[in-house]
Amino acid sequence: MNTMIWDEALVQKYNTKGPRYTSYPTALLLRSGYDAARALQALAESGPELSLYLHLPFCRELCYYCGCNKVISRDQSKADRYLQALAREILFYQPVTSTKQVSQLHLGGGTPTFLDQQQLTQLMQLLRQQFRFTSDAVLSIEIDPRSCDVAKLTLLRELGFSRVSFGVQDFDQKVQQAIHRQQSYQLVETLVQAARQLGFSSINLDLVYGLPWQHPTSFDVTLQQVIKLDPDRVSLFSYAHLPERFAAQRKIPSEALPNAQQKLELLALSVQQLGQAGYQAIGMDHFAKAHDSLALAQRAGKLQRNFQGYTTDNCPAMLGLGVSAISQVGNQIWQQQKDLNLYYRQLPEQGHSIDKGMALSLDDQIRADLIAELMCNFQLDTEKFAEKWQLDFASYFASSLSQLHICQQDGLVELSTHDLKVTKLGRPWVRVLAACFDAYLLPQNQQYSQVV
Repeated sequence: MNTMIWDEALVQKYNTKGPRYTSYPTALLLRSGYDAARALQALAESGPELSLYLHLPFCRELCYYCGCNKVISRDQSKADRYLQALAREILFYQPVTSTKQVSQLHLGGGTPTFLDQQQLTQLMQLLRQQFRFTSDAVLSIEIDPRSCDVAKLTLLRELGFSRVSFGVQDFDQKVQQAIHRQQSYQLVETLVQAARQLGFSSINLDLVYGLPWQHPTSFDVTLQQVIKLDPDRVSLFSYAHLPERFAAQRKIPSEALPNAQQKLELLALSVQQLGQAGYQAIGMDHFAKAHDSLALAQRAGKLQRNFQGYTTDNCPAMLGLGVSAISQVGNQIWQQQKDLNLYYRQLPEQGHSIDKGMALSLDDQIRADLIAELMCNFQLDTEKFAEKWQLDFASYFASSLSQLHICQQDGLVELSTHDLKVTKLGRPWVRVLAACFDAYLLPQNQQYSQVV
């Protein structure tokens, strides 16, 4: 993906709404009334390894573009109550997790570094008391630079974190003002340099394209600043403007947003500049240096995709803790209550706050495997896939291949008797191609974001 090709006709034709496919079926399809006993059973029957995700929802300021589950507050004590709730939630799972070993831990949000040093220490003490971590467990955390300093970074390293991801989005001041997230290049530079000196093994910078007032000239400046900081990874996400779902996005004037063609120009510029700087394109929206584990996993055909995006985490059991967190273990997916007040209320009442979920059918598992291959590797050996799942590929996916035929005519995908390949022309539209294999997708489903 070091080069990208597109034309305006494809933008007009394929810039529809569709899932990001961090899971299949997508989280929007999870249903109420899920029996929490299924979650415990799935964990009990899973292997000895466990991956943990903790959602920490608090932020001190509202970023207008953000679609994450968050709570805006400057009251530090709110984190104390939340940690108490997490402790109660962990007890619900403990009977089936006590014998497992945690190989991965990721703290996301919200803003995990909303927690002060004492609260971060308390959280890690809780987790290490209630879970068994492997000696080489990988601990990662998302950081808002405005809520972190060198002292907090030092503590995180002492607590065992080895991977950090700093939210940048864009260094341009006009863009920052429009999204209500102002932070200087100097602040990020100080933290990145400190993280490197402290020995963090992986430093990621998050960027977002499609934000208000972005254009190639200004975004090129941001890209050059990012390249100068020399992170191990760069995440480049497409801004999803869904003001009907996220009230804060209504503060962003629609006329300030780049159109689909302009967004593709921003994406193409990013691919070009990061590629020239030595970054390998990973899947749809990540870039990594050749030595990074993501790049190594992609070259080995072992790249994974889950609710956190592209990852090397191949653990089959991912347990999500905290408000709105999603778990996937075996053929079960479930999600915690999204509303923080209901989360607090339900924990003492029922011992857990599982709100929605579903059991994946065999067809779900087959299609999830196929979509993951397309999203991660842009190709599929259809003969090996058919042998793996004991099916006739052409017959089983007849309806999907019929939908894919139009994309094939437009040069987005190449299909032979034994292979399916996404072309360079088709890579910006991989979500469209994946949607052809989505048995649940309704035409013109307005719940999803624009593909570009």
